[in-house]
Amino acid sequence: MAKKKLRNLVIVESPAKARTLAGLLGPEYDVHASVGHVRDLPKTKLGVDIDDGFAPRYVVPREKQKVVRQLKAAAEDADRVYLATDPDREGEAIAWHVVAAAGLERMPHQRVVFHEVTKNAVLDAFEHPREINERLVDAQQARRILDRLVGYKISPLLWSKVRRGLSAGRVQSVALRMVVEREKEITAFVPQEYWTIDAKLAKASGDATLTARLTGLAGTRKKLELGSAAESEHLLALLRPARFVVASVRKKEQHQRPQPPFTTSSLQQEASRRLGFTAKRTMALAQQLYEGLSVDGSQVGLITYMRTDSTNIASSALEDTRAFIAGKYGSSLVPPAPRVFRKKAKGAQEAHEAIRPTSVHREPASLKAALNRDQMRLYALIWQRMVASQMADAIYDQTTVDVEAQPKDGHDRYLFRVTRSVLRFPGYRQLYQDTTEEGEGVEEKRLPPLVDGEELRLLELLPEQHFTEPPPRFTEATLVKAMEENGIGRPSTYAPILSTLQDRGYVEKDGRALKPKELGVVVNDLLTSYFPEIIDIGFTAEMEGELDEIAEGQRRWQPVVHDFYEPLKAALSVAEGAPPVQEETSEVCDKCGRPMVIRWGRFGRFLACSGFPECKNSRPLAGQEEEAPQATDEVCPVCGKPMVIRRGRFGPFLACSDYPTCRGTRRLLAKVGVACPECGGDIVAKRSKRGRTFYGCSNYPRCRFTSWSRPLTQPCPQCGGVIVAQAGRKAKCLKCGWRGAPPTRTPAEVTTA
Repeated sequence: MAKKKLRNLVIVESPAKARTLAGLLGPEYDVHASVGHVRDLPKTKLGVDIDDGFAPRYVVPREKQKVVRQLKAAAEDADRVYLATDPDREGEAIAWHVVAAAGLERMPHQRVVFHEVTKNAVLDAFEHPREINERLVDAQQARRILDRLVGYKISPLLWSKVRRGLSAGRVQSVALRMVVEREKEITAFVPQEYWTIDAKLAKASGDATLTARLTGLAGTRKKLELGSAAESEHLLALLRPARFVVASVRKKEQHQRPQPPFTTSSLQQEASRRLGFTAKRTMALAQQLYEGLSVDGSQVGLITYMRTDSTNIASSALEDTRAFIAGKYGSSLVPPAPRVFRKKAKGAQEAHEAIRPTSVHREPASLKAALNRDQMRLYALIWQRMVASQMADAIYDQTTVDVEAQPKDGHDRYLFRVTRSVLRFPGYRQLYQDTTEEGEGVEEKRLPPLVDGEELRLLELLPEQHFTEPPPRFTEATLVKAMEENGIGRPSTYAPILSTLQDRGYVEKDGRALKPKELGVVVNDLLTSYFPEIIDIGFTAEMEGELDEIAEGQRRWQPVVHDFYEPLKAALSVAEGAPPVQEETSEVCDKCGRPMVIRWGRFGRFLACSGFPECKNSRPLAGQEEEAPQATDEVCPVCGKPMVIRRGRFGPFLACSDYPTCRGTRRLLAKVGVACPECGGDIVAKRSKRGRTFYGCSNYPRCRFTSWSRPLTQPCPQCGGVIVAQAGRKAKCLKCGWRGAPPTRTPAEVTTA
């Protein structure tokens, strides 16, 4: 009798990862997705028993109950369960919650960990399973409880003192403080005047010139500081008749090492600078590349795990990369030994790898058909950075020339200096160019040949007035960098923090810069006034260190939470007696005669009676009155009168012009300029429950026409039906099936579209 095959249930977080694993493991493995966490603290209450050692009270959210039932059913038919969630603390916690929620404690279950979704890595992980690491679970559980204590204890305070709907977060509020304090620095900054003097010089014979900058007195390390036009003019008078002589010419070879492969932080920073991606967009694309995409008919993970603060690289990947470089670019581009990069981030987990391609031989150009534009751009960036990190140094010839100006009256000699670097050997730079927030600034212009003691002709002196500048506002890239440098947050938290600050209306983007909104300043000032120790960079960084110690088994999580909660509790008792955030005015309530004050509401600041709640009179601030409704040709579905566009909490909407007598409303839909092929109504853009755009008839539910592809205004050249956009600038007819390039529109069609 044939031996019965074991049935193995594998549980991962995402359906995309499940599809990739199913293709790698084979039919004896049944792969299911938990779709993230299956248990969490309840949404409507604290969910932490403070008097019982901060014991959490987890629940299965309603939207996850079906998933849990499916996992239970799958487990009933399985002999063994493998928990293949992501290789970090949150992944460990998800695995732990899945076991508890699906009742898997009594059946064999093990944890498998891999940092890339490739066949070799996955099979190796399944050959070496382990138990769930309770220390990692405790560290993640402590973080969740700490965040819940801050959110559920401080947020209600903001509701009562500022307005409802606001939120505070243990790390989020520290990031907000950094943005607000930077803005205050900028506002308080007083520019200081200073002057520089350049000397444009030429050799005694010929046309070769150079421009050197005044740095200080010759023979000393003293720098000259010119703070006014008068000081500059006095010095110019001494320098104009002076004799200019080359004091020294120093040449050296300068090596420039490549940057290490990406961590989460550096990937978010570089994707922001080079590609203009937000941190949230970068992580969404990286998740897709990690979990797997269809390449040549099979699902494969293209990069290693994208939440990491380590720059380590597996030795096999290093050897593979060096061999690839030698074959592709030549042995001169391969350094004598593999490069090893030291960690920079506080508390970096060195067991992890940096973000790299799973196969260096999978060049970006070979994936053109498999990836969309943004996936390709991010993959190319990761691939180039990894390959460049193991290439030879770029070599520059650097020349520094010191020129002494000797005034005729025997006054102090003045030193002018110029430095130029000329690229001799590109090394890694032929593949990857380094960038900074300000851009590249490598000087490539050569200096004329000069020797010590050579006299030069002064062509002109170039004085220039400058003013000191305030520190720049944070961008998403520089805020992530500052958070990492200060030990605030961890790789998995950077993008959510940036999104939350903007979603809550605390911070807005001014170009690429992050600028605090007035509400953000108000919230920050309140928090820093009453919770200065909790909303503190140093304290938050120390807390991250303590969470690391829990993960390493050096501390228990309950005492850490207790030590955090006690000062929070004391600060809350003081803050609860604080007055509401409001601004006094000279206005008088026209209903009760009491003073009016400026308060915050869901639509911003407004005037309210100080006698609230006895008197509920309120009105908009001057200059902030509601915009006049816009007329439309739409008809109210209730009374038949014209509808107008008004603005509400969730944006513009259609409302009856006879409001408040008639309260008919309708969503404001974006028309695409194409008639519905089934009923002749307008086709409009809509959003699915998952946020995906689709197109449907405005006469829904009477007409149920829908399309995931955007209808085009040009008719089908074959039958005149509606055509929709397809990949590669192609189109398809919904009526006759014609495919091809969209017909060119006439000028009249372009005008009316």
